[in-house]
Parts: sequence; structure tokens; C-alpha cells
Amino acid sequence: MKRFFLLLVAMLIGSIAISVAAPANKSYKVTSPDGRITVDVKLNHKISYSVYSNNNLMLKDCDLSLQLADGEVGFNPKVKKAKTSVIDETVKREIPMKNAEVRNHCNVLSLTMADNYTVEFRVYDCGFAYRFILDKGGEIEVVNEEVGLNFPENYKAHISKTGSFKTSYEVPYSHTTTQEYGYRDEMIYLPVLLEAPTGEKILISEANLKDYPAMFFRSTGNNGLTSLFPKYPLEVEDDGDRSQKILKEANYIAKTSGSRDLPWRMFVISKQDKDLLEQEMVYNLSDPNEIGDTSWVRTGKVAWDWWNHWQVWGVDFRAGINFETYKYYIDFASKYGIEYIIMDEGWARNTRDPFNSNPDINLPELIKYGKSKNVDIVLWLTWLTTEKNFSLFEKFAEWGIAGVKIDFMDRSDQWMVNFYERVAKEAAKHKLFVDFHGSFKPAGLERRYPNIISYEGIRGLEQGGNCRPENTIFIPFIRNAVGPADFTPGSMFSAQPQDNRSSFSNAMGSGTRAYQMALYVVLESGIQMLADTPTRYLQEAECTEYIASVPVIWDETKVLDAKVGEYVVTARRKGDKWFIGAITNNDGRTLEVNLDFLKDGEHSFTSFEDGINADRQAMDYKKRTSKVNKDTKLTIKMVRNGGFCGVIE
Repeated sequence: MKRFFLLLVAMLIGSIAISVAAPANKSYKVTSPDGRITVDVKLNHKISYSVYSNNNLMLKDCDLSLQLADGEVGFNPKVKKAKTSVIDETVKREIPMKNAEVRNHCNVLSLTMADNYTVEFRVYDCGFAYRFILDKGGEIEVVNEEVGLNFPENYKAHISKTGSFKTSYEVPYSHTTTQEYGYRDEMIYLPVLLEAPTGEKILISEANLKDYPAMFFRSTGNNGLTSLFPKYPLEVEDDGDRSQKILKEANYIAKTSGSRDLPWRMFVISKQDKDLLEQEMVYNLSDPNEIGDTSWVRTGKVAWDWWNHWQVWGVDFRAGINFETYKYYIDFASKYGIEYIIMDEGWARNTRDPFNSNPDINLPELIKYGKSKNVDIVLWLTWLTTEKNFSLFEKFAEWGIAGVKIDFMDRSDQWMVNFYERVAKEAAKHKLFVDFHGSFKPAGLERRYPNIISYEGIRGLEQGGNCRPENTIFIPFIRNAVGPADFTPGSMFSAQPQDNRSSFSNAMGSGTRAYQMALYVVLESGIQMLADTPTRYLQEAECTEYIASVPVIWDETKVLDAKVGEYVVTARRKGDKWFIGAITNNDGRTLEVNLDFLKDGEHSFTSFEDGINADRQAMDYKKRTSKVNKDTKLTIKMVRNGGFCGVIE
């Protein structure tokens, strides 16, 4: 009790405002609740900060500032008030991608400046973040935001490069160092993962992105990174049915309210690699739910048509984009309790008209048939068609459509960021969920609008032979670490990468059969595609039964073992069942993990593992049943590009 009282007194003292202007060379420190991470903020002619983890310098003298059309923010700072506080709350998450409850616990430093702005730092046990809060009134033009990062040593860097602000965000990861990544190299988009010589990792992203462009980085040429932002588009013209050419740009990156908070600049700093997967900083840093009741948001799995190119066989009808083929998809989904089928490009009479469906499919009859089988329909759209026909949300709701997959945005300037929000808001108004493809990474909008249940922005299985496990193994640590990722897993025609000859007629997925199945546990998404043809799933019934049984939302997540770029073993609980998934890179390995999270008593374990020949014939797998308890040491053996999965009940 005495220790608690002293802590309370210290917190109250820390919360006392300092109301005089701070002298030059003033510094402030704020630490994480566990004391591991310290952020040291210095005020000289500019605002800068350094970051320590376990007394190791991680970031050194990093500058932050804003350039507005009518002045600068962050130069010659004078503190009017300095305040420290603590946030410690537990939030019940509406759509629990990782955990049903999320703890938001951090120490806060707020520095209110004389020029009508505040810089706020929040330091968590798993990392830190900062943002500007403006109180300038009226409307402002943000010409640039400086996010400058300096590294005290040469760090390994896992990055995705792009030559343009127009990108699908599906570039494979490049693996370099912060010194080798040069000033003349292409810029990079978020998230970025760095590895320090100490073994600690730094994952860089942003949160609570709204009415503002997404951030990119380029090298400073001196072992550092500096921010870049797309400028606001003033004039555009259509370039086909799914894109626009930007003809004229503003000289600012955002025109916005002068009284608002800007996006968080977020840094996860891991003690162990598995911390990257377990943290929920984007959620904690983003504004709360704005749509109210979310009980109507129905997550789940979906039978997908595009990847397998509507190829079904052993039937007495001509396969294709027609009523009989989609009825076959619905029958398959109903058989295995799969919640949805998606109708991708081709369902409409043409891509520019979302109100008239392809006459070969008889959409009203399919919707009616699907509902009789407890299977709903999701419709694909280009973003440009959506923008030109915003009344489609109301019409789709009248038809009985459950959700939309909106594709090819491929931009993240302020206008496009606002497009995402307008879509989410209008879709929620009509109780439709949204899956964004051709999209930037999650950055908090999915908390404000929980009907956003996934984003692409990832090199997923739709890339066929160009989706390789050696790249995918980084996804849980980087892209999926900031939010849901629609990877579109589930190939039953599995191959080792050198044997992958994927085509529209015979779509193939790299990685073993057990690997493809394990992805449903390892990767997070509020909607998980079954990318292969229903014909293959019907032929592989015991694998399909397992895939169909894997939930997409969870009560609890534990990462049992993980190493960046090499392997991950994840356990997720839904109710009284634990699902385990593990994947590896191009190296086979044997791992041993504890099951000490289980309740007392004996449990049944059904598992799927790589077969003895899976390193050559990737479709080779072995199904086993066994008994386990909390004292069991589970041995997981995976071949190269292999996997392991199972359910404990």
C-alpha cells in the first residue's frame, strides 16, 4: 500500500503544469510503465528526441516539425505547460482480430507551446508514439511535416520500395541496411521494420490517419530516414475504369482544420520478436468506434472466384461467370458453413455500371438462393465506379448484399484517405462491411469504422508464383502487425516455389499444404478467402473441414515462438478451442513449444503437418490425433516452406 501511495504522489506531482516559458536547451523525459523504454525530448532551436531501450540508444536526435503556408511549427519552441499523465484502460474490442479485450497502458508527456500547438508523446511497454495537436483555428495548409529519424548504428532494414506515390503496396520486401539504403534509392512506404545490433526490432508506422496523407520515407544519405508525403491533387482525369491521372497538384500536402490532432508517428520497439505480433498500438492510438452498434458486422470466410478463374470440373454445366457456377460456389460454401461467396470482376454488365448485373448470372435469384443456404454475397467494385455511384450502398443493401470489396485505389494522398472514410461511413449507414484492395496499410480507420474488416496492401496469394514463402514469412512481423491483411490463402494445389507454374487455368500456391492451412491461423483478417476452386476443396475434404472451422476473430492470441524472417508459431483461442498455426521460410526446422496456457486436464489435439516428402512434393501432409495437456512440450517439424496447424479442444 505504501508503494502504491508513493507512486500515486509521484504521478500527481508529474501532472502539475509548468506554466512558465521553458528556457533554451530544456529537456523532458518520459518512460514506459515497465521502465524499459525512455524518450528524451530536447528543446533547442527545434524539437528533437532520442529513444533508449534497456539503456541502449535506439533513435538519436530525431527532429519533428511542421511547415504551414503561413509559418512553421516546432521551431524555437517555448513551453507554456508541460504535463505528464498515465493512461490505463481496458477496452472491449468490437471486432477482435487478436484479442477480445485490449489494454491501453502508457505514460504520457504533453508539451503545450506558446504558438498554439502541443506535442504529445505516449510511451508503452512495447514502444512509443508522438503527434502534433494544433489549436490555430480556421483552415490551414500543411506544406510539409518533418519526421526525421537518425540511427546511432547501422541497422538491418526490411522495406518495400516504390518509385511513385501511386502504388498497390504489394512490392516484395527488400532487405538491406540503413547505411546501404541511399539517398538516390526509391522511396519506401510503411510499415518499415529495423533490426538493431542488440537484437531489438523497431517497427515504424502511423495511426489515427484522417484528413491527411499517408507518410512515406526516403534515405537522408546519412544513416537516417526523412518523411515524404503526396501532395493534394487539384486536377485529375479518368484513366480507364479504375484509375485517374493527376494533372495538377497543390503546393501543400493537406488543407485541413487548424484545430485538430495530426496522425501519430508510431514506433514499436520489441524485446522479443513475438512482441511485434502481440502488440495493438495502432488500435490503442486511434479514435474509438463512430458507428455505434456493430452487432450486424458479420466476419467470416468467403469462397473466392477470381484466383481460380471460375474453374470447376466434374459438373454438367459450362463453368464461368454464370448462374450455374455461382450456385455451385454457394452449395460448396453452405456445405462447410462458409459465410460468403464473393463475385469479383465480371458480375456486373460492365465495370462502370454497378446497378445492372451480368444477365448470365441472374443476381437477384442468386442472392435469394444464397440466403436460403445461409450464404451471403460480397460484390467487387473499382474505387472509381464507387466514387461516381455513391448511391450503390443503398441499392446493394436493398438487394441483400452483405459487403463490398473495393479495389485499385493505389493512392494515399489526402483526397484518397478521405475517400476511404466516406466509403466506410456510407457503407456502415446501410450495414455493409468493406474490404479494401489496392489499398494502403491499416492506420486506425478500422477502429473508427469497425465495418472495415480487412485491407489488402500486401503481396498475397493472388500473385501466384510471385508470392513466395521467403517473403510471406515477414508479413506477420510487418504488414499484419499494424492491422488485418487480406492475403487470400488456401491453395490446395500446393508447390515448392521452384515448381510453381501458376496460371488462371491451374492456379497454384507456393508452400506446402500444411503451410497453406496454417496461414488461416497465423494471419489476421476479418474476412479470410478460400482462394482455390470449390472442386479442389471438395476433393480435399479433411483439409477443407479444418480450414472452415478456423475462426477469423478471437478471444485471445499468444505467439509461442517467432523469429523475424524465419518462422512464427501462433496460438489463438476462440471459446474453449485453441488453434495453432506455424510457418517457416525456405529452411526446414524443428521447434518445441510449451502448451502451459491450456486449462487443467487432458485435451484432444487434431493436427496437420508436413509429410515426409513435402520438401519435394508440397501437397504431402499428415493428419494426426493425440492427447495433450498443459505440461506437453509440442514438437513442430516443418520442411522448407512448410507449416503446421491444428486445433486443441
